[in-house]
Amino acid sequence: MKRIARIIIFVLISLHVSACGVVIVGGAAAGGISVLADRRSPSVQAIDLGIELELGSQLSKKLGDSAHIVVVSFNQKVLLLGEAKDEAIKAQAETEAKANKNVRILFNELVIGPNSSLATRANDSYLASKIKTQMVFTSELPSNSMSISVENDRAYLMGILTQAEAEKAKKVASTTNGVKQVFAYFDIISDEERVRLEKQGKAQRSQPL
Repeated sequence: MKRIARIIIFVLISLHVSACGVVIVGGAAAGGISVLADRRSPSVQAIDLGIELELGSQLSKKLGDSAHIVVVSFNQKVLLLGEAKDEAIKAQAETEAKANKNVRILFNELVIGPNSSLATRANDSYLASKIKTQMVFTSELPSNSMSISVENDRAYLMGILTQAEAEKAKKVASTTNGVKQVFAYFDIISDEERVRLEKQGKAQRSQPL
């Protein structure tokens, strides 16, 4: 119980830090501070959020207790995580997700078995927070342009990164204590595209809301 309590406290602290807008990353190795923006356009960010809310609610209503599904969408690539009672339920979840017109690519990583316990989910949230914290304080790694999820001690990474950034992100996740496996679903871009997206992000931030 004490360990679970520590996990919950750590998660709450991490969420509080995130809510405060961790977009300024100290670049100790680089000797400076860089402001990192999400490399998705505002419209795609809105679409991703809509997919997660709409599809998550839809699957919860249709499948009920026969599954525990977490919907993660980044750049309209959708990841289904969690547990399904049997193969039929897993297939139904996939069919429902593919029917969403905004889903570009789908990865169905549902595991066949009973729904995870609250303690397991709390530990997964704790591990995700640990990985995110490591990412934030890793120089030249655009943590704000990544999605990090953990299910049953397995880390799932999504984002828009260069090949070098992707390798660094996978290394950070894989060396985080408690993580069993790391799965990456990155959109790999060139250095030229990275520069273009970062300039575009700065331009968007300079516009009044």
